This record gives sequence, structure tokens and C-alpha cells, in this order.
Amino acid sequence: MRCLPAILRSFATTLLILLVFASSARTEVEVRIQEEIWALPLPLPMFAYLVRPVGDGPFPLVIMNHGVSLKPTDRSFFPLVEFRDAAKWFATRGYLVVAPVGTGYGAAAIDIPERALFGPFFSKVGKCTNPNFHDAGLAVAQVDLWIIDFLAAEKRIIPKDVIVVGQSAGGWASIALSSVNPPQVKAIITFAAGRGGRVGGKPNNNCAPHKLIEATADFGRTSRLPMLWIYIENDTFFGPDLSKRMHAAFTAAGGRAEYHLMPPFGNEGHFFIGSPDAIPLWSPLVTKFLDAQK
Repeated sequence: MRCLPAILRSFATTLLILLVFASSARTEVEVRIQEEIWALPLPLPMFAYLVRPVGDGPFPLVIMNHGVSLKPTDRSFFPLVEFRDAAKWFATRGYLVVAPVGTGYGAAAIDIPERALFGPFFSKVGKCTNPNFHDAGLAVAQVDLWIIDFLAAEKRIIPKDVIVVGQSAGGWASIALSSVNPPQVKAIITFAAGRGGRVGGKPNNNCAPHKLIEATADFGRTSRLPMLWIYIENDTFFGPDLSKRMHAAFTAAGGRAEYHLMPPFGNEGHFFIGSPDAIPLWSPLVTKFLDAQK
């Protein structure tokens, strides 16, 4: 009978632990979210996919920047939502997520030079003999600043609790954004970031990679925001050797970036973030990184 209190204490401790876990799980499951399509009245108006917790907010903000296609025909068929599952993952954790559809995509993807018709696509890098990676990144970064200002004015977001996420050229724009250190942004996450991948549609054929590395170093000279860079081994746009050189140049110049190279994923790792199957692979890294920013 003398052992009974110890047994009861052990049982009570176990029960308390189970209740804590059950409460945590229930809280996450009960975060209800809603999906919307917005027309953003920015200086360059654009559509955006938006997903957020149900309620009035304000919420912390996640902006998700998509990649680019240099072909007007491909841009005309660009999906309205590229990262739906990833966006919903952030929304269930309390974020208001905005994924803008860049100007020059969808119905605005008109480029017929012989008729003097040009779509509002402003993210070209030019010829590989002298590409302008720098300004192409900053152009999209400016859109992120417009979105932050608009949502802050609408009192939809917590102005200084913004995370920017980008994939491919959208990730490159996010690196560019870090170079101006906007005070509203507390962290940046990139997936397969870069420009000039697969020239002519050929795998591992990059446009002036030395120029890309130089531009990365240039951004790193002024960038001081914490960043998480995620690349994938079988990415044929920005392979491991190039991404490691970009990271080395960025950090040597003074930038702050945590680099992770993920194992091969599917047939083409470049589109890793767009797959729901990838969420269990990248979410622990992202969760740990974001927790460190609190």
C-alpha cells in the first residue's frame, strides 16, 4: 500500500502529458481556414490567391512568390495557385497567406511585338551575354513591398510580422528583397532560388552562372535578414554545385542564410514545394527556422 501514492503520481503525470498532447493536436486541427481570390489594387494591379484563418485578424503575413516563364504562351496558361498545399500549411499555423499572380501572367500574358502589343511582364533578365539578374529580382521584390503596405493599411496583418517565401525566380526575388532589409519582414525562406536555369529547355544549362553568383554576392553585401535556403539534389535548374557557390558568395559578402540540400525528390526536384508529398520533408526545417525567429 505504501507504493500506491507513487503509482497515483505516475498515473497523474502520464494523464497530464496525454492531455497536453491532446490539447495541442486539437488546437491545430481546429484552426479553420478559408480560401479566397483577391484583386490587389497595387500600382501594378494583380490577382492573388489568399488563404487565412477564419476571423478578422490581424494575422502575421506570409507572401509566396512564384517562378517565371520567359514564354508568353506558357505564362498565359500559368496556374492561379501554384503552392496551394504549402500555403494552407502556413494558414493552419495562423498566417494570412498571399500568393500573387505576377503581372504578365494569365489573361495579361500578351506579347505580340509585330502588332506593338506587349504584356506587363517586367522580370526579364536579357541575353546571357550580359544578363541583368539584379534588377529582375528587385522588380518582383517591389511587389512584395506594395502588398505589405496595402494589407497593413487595410489592418489585415501584423505589420512587423511578415515572412516571405519564394520558389525559383520567386526565391531569387526574395533574396533581392533581403538586400533592402524591409523592417516589416522578419525572415525569408527560399526553395530552389535562382534565375537563368535550363536555358533552351536543357537540364543543368544555366545562363551565365558566374553572373548569378556575382549578383548573389551583391545582395549579400547589404542583406541582414535571417534566411533559410532549401535546394534539392535533383534540381536541373539550379543544381547542388551552383546553389552551394551562390550560398558561399552570399554569406562571404555578409548575408545571413542557412543552407539545406534535400535528397532527390520525384523526377525533378525544382518543383519540390508544389507537391503535397514534400510537406513532411520541408516542414520540420521551416518550423525549426521560424521558431528560432520568435
